[in-house]
Amino acid sequence: MMKRLLLTLVVFHLALQAKSEIWLPSILSDNMVLQQNSNATIWGWSTQTTEKITVTGSWNNEPLETTVNQGKWSVELPTPSYGGPFTVTIKGHQEIVLKNIQIGEVWLCSGQSNMQWSANNGFDHAEEEVKAANYPNIRFFSVPRHNSETLQDNSPGEWTVCTPESMRSFSAVGYFFGRELLEELGVPIGLINSSWGGTPIEIWSPLGLVEKPELLNDAAEHIAENQWYSKTPGSAYNAMINPLVPFDIAGYLWYQGESNRQNADYYYETFPMMINSWRKAWGNADLPFYYVQIAPFDYNNNDLEDLEPAVVRDAQLKTMQQVANTGMVVTNDIGNLKNIHPGNKQEVGRRLALWALAKTYGVEHIEPSGPVFSSMEVNKNKIIVRFDHAEGGLVAKGKDVLEFYIAGVDRKFYLAKAKIEGSQVVISSKEVKEPVAVRFAFSDIALPNLFNKDGLPASAFRTDDWELK
Repeated sequence: MMKRLLLTLVVFHLALQAKSEIWLPSILSDNMVLQQNSNATIWGWSTQTTEKITVTGSWNNEPLETTVNQGKWSVELPTPSYGGPFTVTIKGHQEIVLKNIQIGEVWLCSGQSNMQWSANNGFDHAEEEVKAANYPNIRFFSVPRHNSETLQDNSPGEWTVCTPESMRSFSAVGYFFGRELLEELGVPIGLINSSWGGTPIEIWSPLGLVEKPELLNDAAEHIAENQWYSKTPGSAYNAMINPLVPFDIAGYLWYQGESNRQNADYYYETFPMMINSWRKAWGNADLPFYYVQIAPFDYNNNDLEDLEPAVVRDAQLKTMQQVANTGMVVTNDIGNLKNIHPGNKQEVGRRLALWALAKTYGVEHIEPSGPVFSSMEVNKNKIIVRFDHAEGGLVAKGKDVLEFYIAGVDRKFYLAKAKIEGSQVVISSKEVKEPVAVRFAFSDIALPNLFNKDGLPASAFRTDDWELK
């Protein structure tokens, strides 16, 4: 009888051990890139509620010890300057060894379909780009598209090495950004893609972290219901961003805005709120946030009165001017009025990389931005418009400078004659004797042709704050 009891206890103990487990979030896997010169958070869970966990990086073989607390554990693992491959060993009652790890620069790519777009969807010279995509020091992590009404701790996914096969389904904009950084900096690049076509900004914004949750809820009420995703504020953030939050990154890339035409006025506040909330989640108010201004597209059959896309672009411009450590890529020269997914993803990625190289990595002699409106001066029947990021002078690609409009106190805008004088433009119209306001490329189908000497296009803008009809 005693022998049978002992045998039963042994079997029971072995069963408990079999169920006992240490596990990690999917963002911590073989082939990952850890942020260099940082305290990279390594975390996970254990069924052993009080055990000790040691984490060791092979670059220095110095173990760090922590204790499981309510099933969860974490350590901050100091990382050196770039290099690899390395391993990270996690040891408790079980041992996990993460292999083929690189240390370099990690960027989170998010937004809607233009960020999601891959070679599988098609873009300019896609097949040639796929064949050439052999970059062992670029690594990809893709978050599957899904919602959640509550904050999630984990999401499916795994890190993969950049090969023609893996690049084919990854964000094209993210890949071209990463390739530029790799070639310029010579360090491994980790790219996390968490994007979802058609989604409005409200579902990427965590209600618990934004400054005005009531405004976010109100904005969401103006978003149409659809069958592809929930319009509940935070639902994409909960499932697709929150599981990544402890993972140390260099910054964010964002390409979104088309879906917020339906509540464009809110974007002036909801976009900065989202940026600030993400930085708050990561515990770093200065994380770089670089994004793409939406391109021209004919939403309503050449309707010049359709100003909602222009409002979104204006809100994107204002965000760059008001929120620290942000940068905006202008795409009004590489859009397609008949295709909301323009094909030149290479240039979008390159222009995002210009911001990172110039502002985050301090590479000299790189101009990251096209001309940006800075001030205006009325001179009799003319208005003089001045620009930042135009130190070498302005250039019009074509005979005339296009898409400038001018208005008087009656608030009626007329197409203006525009003349470049160095880094400023002088505009006038016979219909407006006493001008007070200027708009540039302020419609959904505007195709302007104003650039700086670096070949980067000027952003659309308006000098008035009049109510838009």
